[in-house]
Amino acid sequence: MSVPEIKYCPGTLAEGFTTYSRTCLNKVFHGKKVSHILPYNAPHTSEEDEATFLENRKRISISGVQEKLSLVLDKNKLRLSEEGERGTYIVKPIPRDLKKVDQVPANEHLTMQIASQVYGLTTAENALIFFKNGDPAYITKRFDVKEDGTRWGKEDFATLAGKTSENAGVNFKYRYSYEKLAELVVHYIPAYRVEIEKLYQLIVFNYLFSNGDAHLKNFSILETPNRDYTLSPAYDLINTRIHVEDTDFALSDGLFKDEFETDEMKKNGHVGLEDFTEFAKRVGIAPNRKDKILEPFLSRQPRVETLIARSFLNKQTKRTYLQHYLTRRENLNAL
Repeated sequence: MSVPEIKYCPGTLAEGFTTYSRTCLNKVFHGKKVSHILPYNAPHTSEEDEATFLENRKRISISGVQEKLSLVLDKNKLRLSEEGERGTYIVKPIPRDLKKVDQVPANEHLTMQIASQVYGLTTAENALIFFKNGDPAYITKRFDVKEDGTRWGKEDFATLAGKTSENAGVNFKYRYSYEKLAELVVHYIPAYRVEIEKLYQLIVFNYLFSNGDAHLKNFSILETPNRDYTLSPAYDLINTRIHVEDTDFALSDGLFKDEFETDEMKKNGHVGLEDFTEFAKRVGIAPNRKDKILEPFLSRQPRVETLIARSFLNKQTKRTYLQHYLTRRENLNAL
């Protein structure tokens, strides 16, 4: 594989760029002129680089099963973090044991860009990047590291819910409901009325874009300069249905903490507008606010289609991604 010809910014997907745009460099790389090609070959392709990667992985403090590398920005070059050095970027190479594995980095990058650019969600800054041999990888800037290298307080919702593999089994991060997750927001975040709406928006987005990986560890609260907490920027947003057969929601109990089913679910067997209306009511979102949040998700979004077309997915996966989006949007609009 060789590095593909670049026609769109590998960060913002803006047209007319052969590398990162100035907007991307400002957001992701502190305005420094960083190359979209890493000075390493992809994992498992070079024995020399692989030894370095193995040492790097021992130091990374990010949970999850996908392989991750820790990088720092040294002047205007990205390199692997060294012993005693806190990484400020996470790189996720092509994973293993999934369908269409080579499409995973571009899928996550596209989904994160749609969340930010189309729907205004606050997301971890991110881009697509390439190893020397041409393999793509997803790169994201850590939002829990301060400018001085110390860390902001951060807790994921599995920790807040007291869920561990010891007390809830190997699938602990999936055994919950989004309604109970919202109750944790009320408990731990002082400005919960604002944050509940952000959470609601993110849950609707995850449904619309088939993110079946939105489990407890992929939601977090983050310390603010005022020493209180707010929802962290969204991260790990991806259309999982392209790679695995999954359900509408990552959490096994779905939206509701009880066995409630809407008429829509009983009739058609899938989640719809009625479900998200009931969910908004349960978590304390006023009807007019709910309507305002939902409106962009219910309407046709040409910008979604534009970003899909500009993404680094291959043609077949672009069609699949678009069809999944259109199907879920139709579900939301069905009455």
